[in-house]
Amino acid sequence: MVEFFQTLHWGAVFQIILIDILLGGDNAVVIALACRNLEPKQRMQGILWGTAGAIILRVLLIAFALTLLGIPFLKIVGALLLLWIGIKLLIPDEDEHGNISGGSSVLSAVKTILIADFVMSLDNVIAIAGAAQATHLDHQIYYVIFGLIVSVPIIIWGSTLVLKLIDRFPLVVTFGAALLGWIAGGMLVTDVFVVDQFGPTTTTFKIAAEVIGAILVVAVGKWFASRKRASRNTTHGSV
Repeated sequence: MVEFFQTLHWGAVFQIILIDILLGGDNAVVIALACRNLEPKQRMQGILWGTAGAIILRVLLIAFALTLLGIPFLKIVGALLLLWIGIKLLIPDEDEHGNISGGSSVLSAVKTILIADFVMSLDNVIAIAGAAQATHLDHQIYYVIFGLIVSVPIIIWGSTLVLKLIDRFPLVVTFGAALLGWIAGGMLVTDVFVVDQFGPTTTTFKIAAEVIGAILVVAVGKWFASRKRASRNTTHGSV
């Protein structure tokens, strides 16, 4: 045991924990937003299933994540998915005929979480694998597994915290949706096809794309939401 700790690459451990805190927060926001309309007793189910899905996806992505990121248009498709998920989160999904059943609500939330997590976990896995490359070749897989294990409590705790903030400050939903748009904008301009066509993405251009993505999600989401509310009010008024 002492020998193990002596050979431990503490720099890699620190980097992996920092990556989990920074990137795991994105997953926590997605899970919290997807679960916000569930009953309190169902929220933990959604969080746990969503977290389990996020971890399973990361495990599956580890083996071929580097290859996936080399596929043209993959990040573009992922960015479009995140944009749609962000917009959809801003559109009220309750209707006038009562609530959706508990089981289908949890299933719907978990489905949204899995789609978003699949897209967002790519960068997380790549970052952890990159940090692990500084270690001995025979030990790299253990550092990657360590990163996945550490991410579990971070995502669960983060999701619970964000849900509490959403209950007190509904505006957090808008910020969460904007975050997805921000991530989507960055993914879009770093896709292999875009880089091949226009050259390496500069920091300024990437930030501009992230800002545009955030604004686009909020603007389109709010527009759809206002149209849905107007349509509902018109329907109620004609009854």
